[in-house]
Amino acid sequence: MLLAIVLLPMTGYISTGFATAEEQQVQVQQTNPRADYWRMVRDNTNGYSAVKGRETNELIQGSGQNWRQLRNGPLAIFGSVIIGFTLAVLALFYMWRGRVELTHPRTGKTVQRWTLNERRMHWITAGLFVVLAITGLSLLYGRAVLIPVFGHEGFSTYAALSKWTHNILGPVFMVGLFSMIIKWFGNNYLNKVDWEWFKAYGGMIGDNHPSAEKLNGGEKLWFWTLATAGVALCISGLVLDFPNFDQERELIQLSHLIHLLTAIVLISFAFGHIYIGTAGTEGALEGMVTGQVDTAWAEQHHDLWFKELEKKGEVNDPEK
Repeated sequence: MLLAIVLLPMTGYISTGFATAEEQQVQVQQTNPRADYWRMVRDNTNGYSAVKGRETNELIQGSGQNWRQLRNGPLAIFGSVIIGFTLAVLALFYMWRGRVELTHPRTGKTVQRWTLNERRMHWITAGLFVVLAITGLSLLYGRAVLIPVFGHEGFSTYAALSKWTHNILGPVFMVGLFSMIIKWFGNNYLNKVDWEWFKAYGGMIGDNHPSAEKLNGGEKLWFWTLATAGVALCISGLVLDFPNFDQERELIQLSHLIHLLTAIVLISFAFGHIYIGTAGTEGALEGMVTGQVDTAWAEQHHDLWFKELEKKGEVNDPEK
């Protein structure tokens, strides 16, 4: 039986063995017309469809499979590795370094760090970013992470809510981000002071803190990350949010990959920004909560800016 399984299919070669050379050449040249049809379909050759509209005559779009494989493969893995690595480094750094304490006692005198409108703009935009990051990551990793925990029905309801929330709040976040970029653009030009700040690791290592203006090198780096990757995130998000603008599917797929990549970069940077502004540095959060910072903090972390305020007489002394 095994011998028959091997030999019987080979009987088809008997007829071809007796065929003439010309007949064999004709058989080689002839191809299956159905194979030619599907080959053209896979090559995005336009066909005909009774439905009218953009790309309706393109029966199969091969790039969709490429997009799916990139999204669920390299980019999803890259995102989990980068975000996990960032969190691990911050946790280990905190265990090793601890919080950067003030080197001098608080004076009780304060200077205004941020105005009320600046703080409102920051917290609204930051809150939107957190919600968008959570919902976006849920949609990316939901199938692999959340379905085993919540089940298909539970995740389906949450995924629908996440998608709706993400699509609605995305344009609102864009307004907040662009407002911040316009507001603080003039304070974020990199210069020699910032280069020296980077060389000294921003004072996070060692006891000496480098000089800084109102915004130090790290804050400026975060600003330009938002001004580049953040803007790309918003523009690509608009393409995804409003697919009825007559854009082609290849543009939508490319926009999604850009949206995903820039989101991963921003989330990773945001963890560092949040760490330095809260648990990593004593007194840093006070400025964005109350608008005021102690002069000891201002002199230690932003001495050049503090000297300018002293010259202008903008130091608040509660005893006077």
